[in-house]
Amino acid sequence: MAELVRDGDELVLKLTTVEKMEGVHGDIRVPLASVQEVTVLNDVIHEVHGLKLPGSRLPGVFAMGTFVSPNETIFAIVHHQHKRGLRVRLRGASYDALVVGLDNPEEVAQSLGFL
Repeated sequence: MAELVRDGDELVLKLTTVEKMEGVHGDIRVPLASVQEVTVLNDVIHEVHGLKLPGSRLPGVFAMGTFVSPNETIFAIVHHQHKRGLRVRLRGASYDALVVGLDNPEEVAQSLGFL
């Protein structure tokens, strides 16, 4: 399962080997200064929209990879068992947002110092 962790002055989205293959991407590192907002999502899968480039997706079930829409580019890791998660809005990074399915989004956000 993907993890969001702090590493010095960076936020890191750590992916498992399978997630790296499904999302066609390695771990993502962004400066903490790029984080604009962290939001707890109660219906995380429906926050993933846009054209999948590259990655894996079954709409309404799972989404892993890069998703591009006219307004934003997001990187998502959402498994079918996760109904809830976090949206991390970014500025000045490769992605406009990270969307991550989590069992305990409030605890993760709090441990990162965002709540």
